[in-house]
Amino acid sequence: MNSLYRYKLPELAQAFTLWQVTRVTCVRAVGHGTLDNMNWAALLQHVLVMVHLRQMVCGTSRFDIAEEQEAGVCVGTLRRDFPPPFKLLNLNYLWVDKSTGDLYTAEHKMDRETLCPEETMPGECIIPHNAIVGPSGDLVQFHVVVEDVNDNAPRFENLEIRLSLLEDIEVGSSVPLDDGATDRDSGANGELQYDLQDPNGVFCLSVEKGAVVSLVVQSALDRELQDTYRMSLVATDGGSEPLSATATLIIDVMDVNDNCPRFVSDSPQSVTVHGDAARGTLVTQVRATDPDLGPNAAIIYSLSPKVSERAKNLLSLDGLTGHVRLTLNLQADSAEELVLHVLASSPHCPPADTQVTVSVLRSTRHTPEIKIGFIAEHENQTILLPENLPPTVLALLEVRGNSGLGDSCLIIKGEVPFTLSPQNGKYLLSTSRPLDHEMKGEYLISVGFSGAKTGGHTVDTGSGLEIRVLVLDVNDNIPQFLRPHYRLEVEENKPPTGSLLTVRATDADSGPNGRVTYRLGKYTAAIFRMGSQTGQLSVTVPLDREQQDVHTISVLARDNGSPPLESLTTVSIRVHDQNDNAPAFVTPHFIFFIPENLPPLAHVGRIGVTDADEGKNGDVEVCVVNTTAPFVMDNAQGMLRCTTNVDRETVDRYELHLLATDHGHPFPLTSVAKVTIFLEDVNDNQPRVILPDSNLSCLTVSPATAAGTMVTKIYATDEDSGLNSEITYTVAAQEPAPHSSPFRLDSRSGNITLTQRLLGTDLGMHHLFIVVSDGGKPAPLHTTVWVNLLVNETLEPCHLDSLPRSLPYRLAQTPSEASVCDAKYAHLMLLAGLGTMLASICLLCVAAVLYLKQKRGLRGNGRGKEDENSIPLSHTEVL
Repeated sequence: MNSLYRYKLPELAQAFTLWQVTRVTCVRAVGHGTLDNMNWAALLQHVLVMVHLRQMVCGTSRFDIAEEQEAGVCVGTLRRDFPPPFKLLNLNYLWVDKSTGDLYTAEHKMDRETLCPEETMPGECIIPHNAIVGPSGDLVQFHVVVEDVNDNAPRFENLEIRLSLLEDIEVGSSVPLDDGATDRDSGANGELQYDLQDPNGVFCLSVEKGAVVSLVVQSALDRELQDTYRMSLVATDGGSEPLSATATLIIDVMDVNDNCPRFVSDSPQSVTVHGDAARGTLVTQVRATDPDLGPNAAIIYSLSPKVSERAKNLLSLDGLTGHVRLTLNLQADSAEELVLHVLASSPHCPPADTQVTVSVLRSTRHTPEIKIGFIAEHENQTILLPENLPPTVLALLEVRGNSGLGDSCLIIKGEVPFTLSPQNGKYLLSTSRPLDHEMKGEYLISVGFSGAKTGGHTVDTGSGLEIRVLVLDVNDNIPQFLRPHYRLEVEENKPPTGSLLTVRATDADSGPNGRVTYRLGKYTAAIFRMGSQTGQLSVTVPLDREQQDVHTISVLARDNGSPPLESLTTVSIRVHDQNDNAPAFVTPHFIFFIPENLPPLAHVGRIGVTDADEGKNGDVEVCVVNTTAPFVMDNAQGMLRCTTNVDRETVDRYELHLLATDHGHPFPLTSVAKVTIFLEDVNDNQPRVILPDSNLSCLTVSPATAAGTMVTKIYATDEDSGLNSEITYTVAAQEPAPHSSPFRLDSRSGNITLTQRLLGTDLGMHHLFIVVSDGGKPAPLHTTVWVNLLVNETLEPCHLDSLPRSLPYRLAQTPSEASVCDAKYAHLMLLAGLGTMLASICLLCVAAVLYLKQKRGLRGNGRGKEDENSIPLSHTEVL
């Protein structure tokens, strides 16, 4: 707090000029090789001035204060560096004692985390303040450093943290915890320590360099024994009175393929089938289990190579379900026994095996047999039919061995979208309408016989036939977003961590046709990024509202069908403003020219200032910081106005500073501009005659004076400038007559010279009535003076008691001057007229008599007076 930062404009200007002179002198000296002959004393003086300039400009006063202080706490004093009085320009957080310069905290407390967010302003929290100090109203700046206190507890973004680990992870392995806690405090108050409360002792924590917290596995995991662990993660800061936060850490143990299939104990070892069973009859089901999950638990059933050909021809094994079915219609005349050796396999495991004995009983009667001939695509006695096809023929059914069945025919049992149509003693199996995979993907058609009679008795027609139809998916559904439009609001300058939002689309198709990926539209800005699998939208850089306040993004969801289908949604992101832009003047130095007769409150010039922020953050107020200057800022119209009359002859220019302050949060931002106002001269001063000093003064001229001699001089001044101060001298009248006068007046210099040798006829008094005029526009101003010259043999001093009556003592007004005077005194004439109308006739008569008497008495003296604003249109300057 030992240095200062002040705007001392005259000192800065002088020091800068000296610096330029020094630089140019040194460059020239080096160029001409004359550096050794330079005046080193002068050069050293210039260098010392530069050092003083550096010390004057580069320092900054600093005050340290802890945040959240109550009102009235003394921060420090400005009196150490600056003279009184003192005035603060920013009164949000501090106020100053006008006399002592002591700084105190205001009602509004300072919150370091609000004033200086760590993500945008790391390091010390420095708040600049501007003040006006000293009698001359200097603008100074000092810094207030807000120190942190432990007023913020650690905070977990998610109170429930989930982490997935494979069950075969090695003991001692460590996994980083990305969802750690944050603390808005700084320094030790923001340094966090973690503690894991694990009742099972399976996990612990380790902290690596850079405060990276990792979870360490202390004992082996087995998903089949325990698939989830729940524990508490406690984060504690390093404050003197530490604060803490707790989150629940959930560990999901992921499955690996560490178990092999095994046949269950209740899997059948032997089974019996009737000798007249139909093809497709379910004989039995073998079942094995794998404790793993998902693909790791997938089991494939197959027959061992040891199985006989008879068994392979008669029986089939479904590799996925373990179903054993008949592949032929049985008409066994005798019993037989078939042995099946079944294997259960999974990747990376040796197959498990079991043995099933199938006993085929002797058929007691012959039943009709249904033969099927597939027309549509089929595989393993299953019809494969793409969805959305119009009614399609699937198979041709034929009944064999149906003698004596009479009127028996094939029928479909149950309500299914299939039909049987007789065709030349056979039956066509067809779909009755287009099938939809999304409604139902598999049908089991049960075909049997209608009741038939032989000899008046009902004949048993057997169990019929089951036909399996799989409806294959085609890519006929586009992805559907859960919302047609997403709206999001984001603070500008927010670090690009995490995702802004997650979009999600579903596809009613299955398999690759229903697998959805995401991408951004073609014209989306490069700062946005989309997770193709997750649908998470994020940014690569912080958003800047001043560059663009609303972003509209197109997101496309695309399935993996052939051809693929896409759908579109839009995301509107509105960027909220932060006060990150200080007001900016259109120029750092405004220069205005105004006439000195400018009326009060007239505008001096427009002050252009902008703020790229919006709302209150961009609402700028400008004030004049030099309180002694007669100028004020009109913020409503953006004009600088003059508050009083100004006089160029008193002050010819003003220099002041403007302070622009926004109304932003958490604290306003400011900027300063310089204003120079030059006063233009107006012809408001008459010439003033210095010599001669009186109209009655007299000068004696000897008759022996040689021709061309300057006899005397008229000297006058004018406080105006330019043309308004250029003075000319003119002889308006003279005695004796001009043709006989031996004196001549120079219109520029005012010198009166003798034009010829004086004669006897020239003896006596010569009176010259001189008009002194300036060059003002539109009408010049005048002053008159009498020059009295006595040509006499004796050079005794002479003095006049009165001016000659034969010469004019009042000059006629020019038309322009008369109009000016008439306009100036019009209201006085009106008042005089009203007063005359109210006076009585008697009083008027008396006043007229008195006026005439007074005029006769004053006429003799009136010739010595002059009207300084009257002049004839032209006069001869040579006497």
